[in-house]
Amino acid sequence: MNIQIPRSELLSALQSVIGVVERRQSLPILTNVLLATEENELVVTATDLEMQIERRVAVQNLAPGRVTAPARKLYEICRSLPEGAALSLEHQQNRLLLRSGRSRFALATLPAEEFPLFAAGEIEAQLTFGGKEFKELLQRTQFAMAQQDVRYYLNGLLLEVRPTRVRAVATDGHRLALAELKREGSLKKELSVILPRKTVVELLRLIDADESSIRLSFSANQVQAELEGLRLTSKLVEGRFPDYERVIPEHSDKTLHADRVRVRAALARAAILSNEKFRGVRLQMSPGWLRIQSQNPEQEEAEEEVEVRYEGGPLEIGFNVGYLLDALDAIEGDEFTMELRSPDASGLIHDSVGGANKYVVMPMRL
Repeated sequence: MNIQIPRSELLSALQSVIGVVERRQSLPILTNVLLATEENELVVTATDLEMQIERRVAVQNLAPGRVTAPARKLYEICRSLPEGAALSLEHQQNRLLLRSGRSRFALATLPAEEFPLFAAGEIEAQLTFGGKEFKELLQRTQFAMAQQDVRYYLNGLLLEVRPTRVRAVATDGHRLALAELKREGSLKKELSVILPRKTVVELLRLIDADESSIRLSFSANQVQAELEGLRLTSKLVEGRFPDYERVIPEHSDKTLHADRVRVRAALARAAILSNEKFRGVRLQMSPGWLRIQSQNPEQEEAEEEVEVRYEGGPLEIGFNVGYLLDALDAIEGDEFTMELRSPDASGLIHDSVGGANKYVVMPMRL
């Protein structure tokens, strides 16, 4: 292989795939990226055996070939070279020679034949989204995903497709986030898959808010996301996602309507003196007012009062303040609504104009 490429193009390609490369791997080749030329394109590929990302960039192809090189070392070299630099990459024996101006680097390589590429599955369903709308769908729910939960199906995000809508749902067992897109004729058949946490994180990183479209293709155990010049392939999480509709509260008899920014600011201030481990705040509600209280083991206390519209009898309830802040950050609009029933029942938060995005937070004892 012998190619010439602008530094900006190679750096951009490496930035796209570097997130999938783990620093510590049981297989040395997984710390490498695969560099392969196809006509006047360079295909840069990285994988961790659960996910694979390919990025295509234009190059001057002097001699075709395939080779793997250390991903992070190559990335750091490109990042440290000056802007506007031109690079040449040449594979000689067991080394990749990189030249730019008066700089020269020789990197150890491993055979391209040993690089584990994903086998393409038979496509069973395809969906196309606007890049902005799909990114927002993930952003409004991803924070509620579990991290390293033994219930492995919670360590991801449910994507549920029905004839008239697409839903994203995430839960860690203490809270639940649901966001929805109305789409007529999304698919003729229903589809429910669980995207792994790392896949969701990478998609959020890779999708540009101005991205014109993203195409998702589903096979028996894989999802493939295609953006301009980039393809991400990931295994799906096997298992059955909980029946989330059962945990969404109904028939609440207490309702709070409030300014989202004001309540969020008051919660953020009260959080400063909350218990660092449990992050609990106490909410006291009465007609016209919301009182927020927090304290910590050092006997420090905070109290905030916010004017609200409240319907129902007086109520005192505790929540994890971080969960409330995440939900308010994800809500659209200036106002939000919280529906409640009792101190030991979950609260439902949504925007005040009846939007499809919903957030369920379990109470905590203080």
